[in-house]
Amino acid sequence: MKPVNCLALVLAAVLLAGCQKTETVAVVPPDPENSLPTHAQPKLPTMKIYLGAETLDAELALTAEQEQTGMMFRTNVTDESAMLFVLPQAMRAPGGFWMTNCPVSLSAAYLSPDGVIQEIHHLEKNDATPVQATTDNIRFVLETSEGWFARHNVNTGMVIRTEKGSLADTFLQR
Repeated sequence: MKPVNCLALVLAAVLLAGCQKTETVAVVPPDPENSLPTHAQPKLPTMKIYLGAETLDAELALTAEQEQTGMMFRTNVTDESAMLFVLPQAMRAPGGFWMTNCPVSLSAAYLSPDGVIQEIHHLEKNDATPVQATTDNIRFVLETSEGWFARHNVNTGMVIRTEKGSLADTFLQR
């Protein structure tokens, strides 16, 4: 075989290999109804938080998945139960907090970046309606058993602290 014919064969093979049809895959956005958690998450790591004279061992919801699952499916929420949500930035409690798949009602305090309670809300069991903050300066949300804040005389304007200091000092990089 002549070198010119050999070169022609190699070029033809390369061209054919480069012209293979690629398969197109459609990207379908996730269905929010099907992406909801289907069971309670295990107990999350906790941290002692201080609200005036009161102390709670609050579970820490630090990731988007932990935040989305929250207290869903939990039936044993007691006065000792609490979950602190650390939001990625100050906002209007991202879309509000809602109670889909939460079989017990809760109370929620919406906190500013410095840990001051701005608002306290009732979250009705199994209610999918988001409970919006009235301000866009919410960086933390503390969920407790229903009525906990009233029973323990914890009100708006109070500061929540940890053993490390303020919530900002504990969770926000400065």
